[in-house]
Amino acid sequence: MPFFLLLLIPISIAIKIEDRGPIFYGGTRVGKDGKEFIMYKFRSMTVNAPDIRNEDGSTYNSSIDTRVTRVGRILRETSIDEVPQIINMLKGDMSLIGPRPGLPDLLSSYSQDEISKLRVRPGITGYTQAYYRNDITNREKRLKDAWYANNVSLWLDVKILFMTILTVLKRKGLYTNDGISKDINQK
Repeated sequence: MPFFLLLLIPISIAIKIEDRGPIFYGGTRVGKDGKEFIMYKFRSMTVNAPDIRNEDGSTYNSSIDTRVTRVGRILRETSIDEVPQIINMLKGDMSLIGPRPGLPDLLSSYSQDEISKLRVRPGITGYTQAYYRNDITNREKRLKDAWYANNVSLWLDVKILFMTILTVLKRKGLYTNDGISKDINQK
């Protein structure tokens, strides 16, 4: 919590100065056992930015995405935008390590071999974020998240935590759609 509070003040000021919008973004996600909850992040996009998805349902993101604010770009590239999920941990909706929580509208598209990812609490970071970030498809992410849920161990979590730090520092796999421009008015 002290780490969160130290970040909260300067980031809140920066977000407010840039566009006067809300500091936090809260999106509905699916967690353990398919339970829906609100996942918190520092807001990195313009207010009321359209939701643009790739063909596999994953979120479109690019280094030239005009929906992302200047402050938001820094928050995303350093993964600091994820820090408010500490609130989700305190509420019991998330853990530090686990599969990333899914979008509710994609739950019906899960195959039988992917559904076991819902057996554990989602995490702020996880196996796919640490080793692949945005370099693989949604299907591959869900399969690897299911593998994690079936192989949870303290040693695996320690490896994931250290690999996450390396991945963020190297900025590996940051953008799914790097260099690809899309019409931001598309829904």
